[in-house]
Amino acid sequence: MKINEKNLSAYSTSTSPVDKEGWLCKRGELNKGYQKRWFVLKGNLLFYFDRKSDKEPLGVVILEGCSIELAENDDQFSFKIIFHGPNNRSYILGADSQESMEQWMKSLACASYDYMKFMVADLQRQLKELEESPARVTLQVPNNQVTIKKESSGHSSPQPPPRGRNNPFNKPMNSHQSPQRKDIVSFRKTFKELHNQLGRPILRDRNEWRFGLMKQELNIQEPLITL
Repeated sequence: MKINEKNLSAYSTSTSPVDKEGWLCKRGELNKGYQKRWFVLKGNLLFYFDRKSDKEPLGVVILEGCSIELAENDDQFSFKIIFHGPNNRSYILGADSQESMEQWMKSLACASYDYMKFMVADLQRQLKELEESPARVTLQVPNNQVTIKKESSGHSSPQPPPRGRNNPFNKPMNSHQSPQRKDIVSFRKTFKELHNQLGRPILRDRNEWRFGLMKQELNIQEPLITL
């Protein structure tokens, strides 16, 4: 594989998207001590610089055919980039915290082309399963909230909506409603009962009124006979 050093150097500091960047300690191949370097991850290329403002990287690691593992027996939060096969170099890097180490390991493990190809194949498989599945996705909107519900067809036939009817008059009456028809009680009385109930007070009042007038005109002291 031929790499154009000039173009690769220009790409490292270009405005192309950066997946992750930050300070890491890199262990030397000959000198086993750690040196602080500024790392920039773009795709499957891991560049490292002496200083953050440098325009040219000190080196680049192509993240293909490798695995990311923890570095054992080390005092720092360190991990390894291991290239498998004979005479292949492994890179040992150290972070300043457990959280930073885990973030770097996850980012580097997902950077290779092989990983991306695997993810695309898996997504294509899931899409194919959805297309072949008899299930369908519908939207439900209860209380103005949209939720997605997956309904399976073929297992149960569609059911018609309920056709029950409610009598609108069979509702409890509140203070703002008029009384219902069933709440009005009808009374059945004979004419004699109505005469005794309503006629007697009327006759009594009429006689009292007439007796008052006659007392004024004729000076009569005896009352009239009432029913």
